[in-house]
Amino acid sequence: MNKWIKILLFVLVLLILNIGGKYLFHRFDFTADKRFTLTDKTKSLLKKTEKPIVITVFLNGELPAAFKRLQNSVKDILSDYKAYSKADMRVVFVDPLAGLTAADQDTVINNLYQQGIEATNLTVKTESGLTQKLVYPMAMIESNGRQMPVKLLQNLDAGGSYEDNINRSIENLEYTFTSSIKKVIIGSNPRIGFTEANGEPNDLQLYDAMHSLANSYEVGRVDLNTIDKAGLDKLKILVVVKPQTAFSETEKYKINYFVMNGGRVLWSIDQVSAELDSLRGSGKQMVINKNLNLDDMLFMYGARINYNIIADKNAAEIPVSTGNAGEQPQINLVPWIYYPILLPDTAASLVKNLDGIKSEFPSTVDTIGSKGVKKTYILTTSGFNKVFNVPKLFSLQMVAEQPDPKTMQNPLKSAGILLEGNFPSVFAGRPLPAGISTAYSTEIVSKTSKMVVIGDGDVFKNQVVPKDNSPLPLGFDRFTQRTYGNKALLLNIADYFADDDNLILLRNKEVKIRLLDKAKVKIEKTKWQIINIVVPLLLLISFAIFQHYYRKHRYAK
Repeated sequence: MNKWIKILLFVLVLLILNIGGKYLFHRFDFTADKRFTLTDKTKSLLKKTEKPIVITVFLNGELPAAFKRLQNSVKDILSDYKAYSKADMRVVFVDPLAGLTAADQDTVINNLYQQGIEATNLTVKTESGLTQKLVYPMAMIESNGRQMPVKLLQNLDAGGSYEDNINRSIENLEYTFTSSIKKVIIGSNPRIGFTEANGEPNDLQLYDAMHSLANSYEVGRVDLNTIDKAGLDKLKILVVVKPQTAFSETEKYKINYFVMNGGRVLWSIDQVSAELDSLRGSGKQMVINKNLNLDDMLFMYGARINYNIIADKNAAEIPVSTGNAGEQPQINLVPWIYYPILLPDTAASLVKNLDGIKSEFPSTVDTIGSKGVKKTYILTTSGFNKVFNVPKLFSLQMVAEQPDPKTMQNPLKSAGILLEGNFPSVFAGRPLPAGISTAYSTEIVSKTSKMVVIGDGDVFKNQVVPKDNSPLPLGFDRFTQRTYGNKALLLNIADYFADDDNLILLRNKEVKIRLLDKAKVKIEKTKWQIINIVVPLLLLISFAIFQHYYRKHRYAK
């Protein structure tokens, strides 16, 4: 009887655990960095989701070790998403090129590209040398008749060094999937307008910026002279990039109304007239102040772009023709200290995990006391910098100058800031400007809004190949073949501006990747192979001998 009672109790406990497990759910994460724990923002979004979701991950098949880590991390995090999702979520891993002929592969590659799924061609180092590998670090999220391509690999370096980028990508996976799922579920795409009435770069120079944003937003150009109140009300983000001529009071009034109504503004401004093309043409250029008529507006909002130029030892290279007279000139890449690589401030979630930002003749940006406005530094120089006031004469011969390192050991300078809060109206108590017959708004303080102010107008302008006028990816330098973090910065700002839930805070998550020391592995390879193969066999033989003599000793009596 006791035996049957124990069996029944055991079966009963199993039933209770299984039934309870259906309604009660919890996961235990014993990792130090909590890499398997989703944030409350993600859990809340998944619990609100009702429509079925299909996530197709194209990162599959034979992969290099680093990409295998990325694949495993994607599997881990999506298994958590499935566990917490209220709706039915299906995750599929596919290798789109597996088993296809060369001709069929070309067709599949083209079809995927049309859907926004782009391949990455890697140069993989092996013991036999370098080999080329085509992989798809992408995913496609589909729900309610809508779909969105998702880039899993962030900040790919054009030189082929991808392991550090994969580690950063693993840290950003939760933000990447959560923000993308939200966009697919909501369905509406906020509108972004690039101003064009004041000598801003043309569509070709802003092609990749606008094309990259168009994957998640409605993007177009805005003429502040003709747009009316209704047109401004439809915008979510206004981007002012490298204007050349002064803004009229009417244009400023429309921008101010946009801010008062809660609109977000990205200012990327050149305060001085320095251009490398001018130096190449004439050999010299007197750099002077620009008059854009924006200083009073930015001052009221809490920022000031100074009339100066930053030089930094941490700088990009430019091509310079060298050689003696009568000889064939040679093109060499030389550091140009007036093209600083701006460093993202790791304390700011907006720019966390970004690569350096390439700039061209940037100016420093200061914060001004403005009640109700929070200021955060997002872009700074290195500790080896120097600031030159203008007017100043520049020439290409300056590339040969080696500044005294002692004069460049200075505190970090800010070249970009984030402003958040309620901004004061620039036109409070002022008469309406010409062309505005009826006040758009009487507010003296804005709704909660955000701004980014960057002291360089070239940060979001892509290079163009002169031969065929084809635009290059934003942040890619065709001379050094290096990709900087300019595109990732633009996409981060757009997401931060458009998302009132501040999902970008998910970027604060840090996952420590504990990698093997490759040099040590190469040196001690044979040693560890012997330890892993021979030692277990010796232990097994020793245990068998011990067991034999133990049994002989015990049962011989």
